[in-house]
Order: sequence, then structure tokens, then C-alpha cells
Amino acid sequence: MWMPPEQNQSWVSEFILFGFSGDPTSNRILFFAFLLLYLSSILGNGLIITLICLDSHLHTPMYFFLCILSLLDMGCVTTTMPQMLVHLLAHSQTISFASCWLQMYVFGALGLTECIFFVVMAYDRYVAICYPLRYTVILSWDLCTRLAAQTWACGFFFSLIHTFLTMRLPYCGPNIVNHYFCEGPSVRSLSCMDTHLIEMVDLVISVFVLVTPLSLILASYIHIAFAILKIKSTRGRCKAFSTCASHLTVVTLFYAPATYIYMRPKSSYSSERDKQISLFYNVFTTLLNPVVYSLRNKDIKGAFLKVMERGRVTW
Repeated sequence: MWMPPEQNQSWVSEFILFGFSGDPTSNRILFFAFLLLYLSSILGNGLIITLICLDSHLHTPMYFFLCILSLLDMGCVTTTMPQMLVHLLAHSQTISFASCWLQMYVFGALGLTECIFFVVMAYDRYVAICYPLRYTVILSWDLCTRLAAQTWACGFFFSLIHTFLTMRLPYCGPNIVNHYFCEGPSVRSLSCMDTHLIEMVDLVISVFVLVTPLSLILASYIHIAFAILKIKSTRGRCKAFSTCASHLTVVTLFYAPATYIYMRPKSSYSSERDKQISLFYNVFTTLLNPVVYSLRNKDIKGAFLKVMERGRVTW
């Protein structure tokens, strides 16, 4: 069992987030590029939340879950991007131990919640296609609210375990994190003790929040596929498949990089590669989610046109 070091001087009181480049010119270019990506992500997800709240026709379980997904995406990207943008222009890239702890916890909580929440969204599609006549009866508002609350609770609980174990490790130096935010594996690599036990705990958590949800999603879509094949009309099959395509696309974009980051063996760890992959599932997936749902969803498009029309009438 680890015991605190005898001298406080061995503790690291702050970390240095290396980011992407040490060149000021490159950092300025990256600043404007990432600022555009961040603002686009916030605008896209914020627009979906606003449209769902304003249009009563979208007050259904499917869009309730989509609203929560957009909220999770906004939270994830806001937890990391503002800090990175500041560091791209500032002379100092330091982050205090407490701030690193908080960032790791919040990002992990939102990310783990999203992992589990994709199962809830898959269940929504399963009920809608396999039991269309009982959809509103099975997915009552009471059940939807409880599913959402339990998902958030699980995410924040498992993130607390992951963050507590990681930040309880002794960090004696160096304190340079080759990443743009405090992500567990990158920070843990700086520890001056064996992390095998904590890695095993993280693996168990990853199995619970990555492998298990993904297995449930695959199982639900196998049932959905059989249900779609039973539909006689080609138009009906296309419509049923269209309602699932967006969710499958988002799940693939999120789970593939996240599984690699948190479930690959330590021997294959590469800080540069992990930094790029985490950028994809943190920033680009958050940006693509509103695009995927809005481009393939007539209801979202219709709600947007209604809001625009109201704005013109008011103006």
C-alpha cells in the first residue's frame, strides 16, 4: 500500500500541459482553428437543445434523449477547450494540482455518462421499431427521467473512483503532461510508483462503461435488424433504418477512439497518438453530432424553419 512521502518537497503542486506545439506562430494558428471548432460545437449543440425546447412536436423521448446528449457534449468540450485556448496564447501552460483533479473528474464524469447514455438511446430506438404501438406507454416520462438520472449518477460515481485513484498517486517529477488537458492515462504516466493495480481497476471500470454498453447496443440493433427485415415495404424499411443510422454513426465515432484510449495495453501507450485520438472524440465528435442528427432529421429541420419563420414575423 502506498504511503505519503515523508517530505512535502517530493509532491508536485502543479502540472505543465505541453499541448500541441512550442512554437508561438503555430500556437496562434491553432488557437483560431480550435476556437472556431469550439464555437461551432457550442452553437450546433446549443441550437439542437433550443429547437427541442421550443418546438412542442419534439417533446418526445427520442428528442429528450438527444437534448441530453447535446448537453453532455457541450459539457465535455467546455471542460477542456477553454483551458487549451488560454494555454495556446499564454506564456505559462501550468495547471494547479486541484484544477487538474477537477478537470479530470468532470471530463471523466461527462464522458462516462455519455458512454452509458448511448445504451438508453439504443433502447429508445429498439422500443420505437420493435414495439411502435406501445412506444409512449413503455417509454413514459417517468421512466425517461429515471433512466437519465441513473445514467448521470453512474457516470459521476465511476469517474470519482478513477480520478481519486489517479490523483492519489505520488507525483515526484517531472510534471510535464504531454497532453492538452488532464486525462487520466497521460497524468498517471508521470507517477513515481507502480500503477499496475490502478490500471486493473480502470480496466474493470472500462469494461463496465465501455464493453458492456457496447454489447447491449449491438444486441439491441440485432433485434432491430430482424424487426426491420420483417417490414414488407421498402419505404418502411428505409424509414426505420434512417431512424437508427444517426445513432449508429455517433456511437461509432465516440466508442472507437475512447475504447482505444482506455482499454489498450500500457505497452502500446504513445502520448502523441493518444493526444490526437482524444482530440477526435472530445472535439470533433462533439462538432459532428449536431451535423449528423440535423442533416438526417426532418423534424429538426422543420423545427428550425418554424423558429426562423417566427423570428421573421416578430421582426
